[in-house]
Amino acid sequence: MRVNHEVSSVDDLSTRERVAESILENGPSTATTLATRLGLTPAAVRRHLEHLVEQGLVESREERVRGQRRRGRPARVFALTAAGRDTFAHSYDDLAAEALRFLRATGGDTAVMEFARHRLADFRQRYERLLHGVPVEDQAAVLARALTDDGFAASASTTPLGEQICQHHCPVAHVAEEFPQLCEAETEIFGELLGSHVQRLATIAHGDGVCTTHLPRATQTTTNAVSPTEGESS
Repeated sequence: MRVNHEVSSVDDLSTRERVAESILENGPSTATTLATRLGLTPAAVRRHLEHLVEQGLVESREERVRGQRRRGRPARVFALTAAGRDTFAHSYDDLAAEALRFLRATGGDTAVMEFARHRLADFRQRYERLLHGVPVEDQAAVLARALTDDGFAASASTTPLGEQICQHHCPVAHVAEEFPQLCEAETEIFGELLGSHVQRLATIAHGDGVCTTHLPRATQTTTNAVSPTEGESS
């Protein structure tokens, strides 16, 4: 039987791209989880992961466990490296960083923060319209879908202490490494949109696998997120 190695190589490349994209969209994952998600055998996934690790696009590390650690050895998860994220499109690059350096040099960190807030003004207006009238318990999921539509590959989940929004891709991660004001402004916007205090637990810009925002469970019942006509509390 004659094997077409060229076709096989193309298929392998396509599958590796699917593996990398799955990690991008869902965060650090075990080989077993990836296999289930992609409909592949664990052995096939491990072979592709080994290749991605050799290329420096993916790294293996112990799973981070928040709260009480389970018995036994921690699971190994695979996460994208900085080089791996570089294979996906970024909205900003060296030009944006250079412009922000100039802004910081001429106007200081305050000017950078003002720009970060200004940049998100359009996002805020659109998200306010989407969230207006949405029940409190559904707001995180609605916001996550809106973020996904804007390229952040976001998801929402429920924890015993509240909700969490995870962004598995950050189009401005490279710039945010040097200018954390971009992350700070985004966190502010989330809190204003949801009408409650939020806490950023992790960011891709700081080397974490995902950007994780925690929404503590409200102590009081609220009916709506901040509406487009409501003012901010002082």
